[in-house]
Amino acid sequence: MPKENILVVEDEHDIMELITYNLIREGYRVSAVSSGEEALTAIHESPPDLVMLDIMMPGLDGLEVCRRLKADNQTARIPVIMLTSKGRDSDVVRGLEMGADDYIVKPFSNKVVNARIRAVLRRLPAEKDEGEFVQIHDLMINPGKHEVMVHGEPVELTFTEFKILHYLTKHPGWVYTRYQIVEAVRGQDYIVTDRAVDVQIVGLRKKLGSMGKYIETVRGIGYRFREING
Repeated sequence: MPKENILVVEDEHDIMELITYNLIREGYRVSAVSSGEEALTAIHESPPDLVMLDIMMPGLDGLEVCRRLKADNQTARIPVIMLTSKGRDSDVVRGLEMGADDYIVKPFSNKVVNARIRAVLRRLPAEKDEGEFVQIHDLMINPGKHEVMVHGEPVELTFTEFKILHYLTKHPGWVYTRYQIVEAVRGQDYIVTDRAVDVQIVGLRKKLGSMGKYIETVRGIGYRFREING
């Protein structure tokens, strides 16, 4: 049985060939393009099961491609693994904010790439079962449509902000560590700092307005969505 179809988006020809060869050897069906514009066209014509996306490309860069994919209901659930020579926390945070599912810094080994791909693909069946509608007073979350409403007004969230909010609100009052949040949203193999989770929470609180105060910091542990009584 053929494995999943992976789209490689990489403007450096040697790296593109190396990744493509490695993935084909692992049994995946692989296609490759060298620009962000080509990537968007290819994805809409034939949606892949996963995208390996370089950040630093001329024209439409990887961050913008990822943002557009995650903002479109037709492509939001396609997992994206970003490839980049950058490794600073700020770059990891930007990737998270755009909705990337993982982040691999160049140079990398084929074993690491293969392990990350397997980890992301293993999470897909579980994520399909997470479509539980949530309503807490004036907050409504519709995972199927990727919609959040506060007081009847739509709230625009990044892909990662949406997943964190949905995770916290499914069990109001429960306290989750930063590690648990990362594990639930990205999986156990995702490498991210505590600061990245904190940045997502700050963004959520601001965008939710009056409902943002219900996302509480539990000192020394993590976060919870406070129960609303009455």
